[in-house]
Amino acid sequence: MNKIIDNSIFSIYKPRKQDSHKGNYGHAIILAGNTGKMGAAIIAAKSCLRAGVGLLTVNVPTEERHIIQTAVPEAMVVMRENDMKLKGFAAACIGPGIGITDSSIELVNFILTNFFNPLLIDADALNIIANYNLFDQIKAYSILTPHPVEFDRLFGTHLSLEERIETAIEISRKHRIGIVLKDHHTIVSFCGEVYINNSGNAGLAKGGSGDALSGIICAFLAQGYAPFDAAKLGVYLHGLAADIALDKQSMESMLITDVIERLGDAFKTLNNIV
Repeated sequence: MNKIIDNSIFSIYKPRKQDSHKGNYGHAIILAGNTGKMGAAIIAAKSCLRAGVGLLTVNVPTEERHIIQTAVPEAMVVMRENDMKLKGFAAACIGPGIGITDSSIELVNFILTNFFNPLLIDADALNIIANYNLFDQIKAYSILTPHPVEFDRLFGTHLSLEERIETAIEISRKHRIGIVLKDHHTIVSFCGEVYINNSGNAGLAKGGSGDALSGIICAFLAQGYAPFDAAKLGVYLHGLAADIALDKQSMESMLITDVIERLGDAFKTLNNIV
């Protein structure tokens, strides 16, 4: 197994050009949040914006629209109950906090069927896919970001991380997809290749960390990074920002909002070396 080292990340990272504009960095859509779970949508949206996406639209239930528009004024909002228009989005993320309801099941089905650009699938969307046997609808080059319990719901019970890695390699090769297995060291497998991330700390062992990671990777997909590169760069920066956050927080006190606020310092680290 190869380890993600700084040099490999530096070779992936594309510094922002001085003469660029928002149209150069993609338009992402995040389909997230539901009653009582709007925090997931806010976290994913903020991390996507901090990771450099040019434009962001967030799809939320109508009754929750004021929350996202107040918390993330930089994002545009579309209502979940309205007819879905997918034209113009360079990448999508679906799942954080959408719940498992009739409407969210319908939403996952619709996105799997009708979205043809890079797609990241997380959280409740993964559980819907597992519960309703939708795995075969996932298109090649999509990225799945399960934690171990979600992974086992999708692919059966495993007794160890090593077993899950073997399955991730096999599934990613067979279906030509990416699997980001979130654990104490996050594993990234894509089309049969596998890497282990070496940044991050136990301060990330809290709710919301996965939502932030999904937003970050989605931002890189929208910016035109290849799926495997987007996943590797995303998990590395997510962990690096958490490591930097330790200068003011402990692993016990760290919140994912602290990590998102340190993404700028993580990017500066890359820019100082590239």
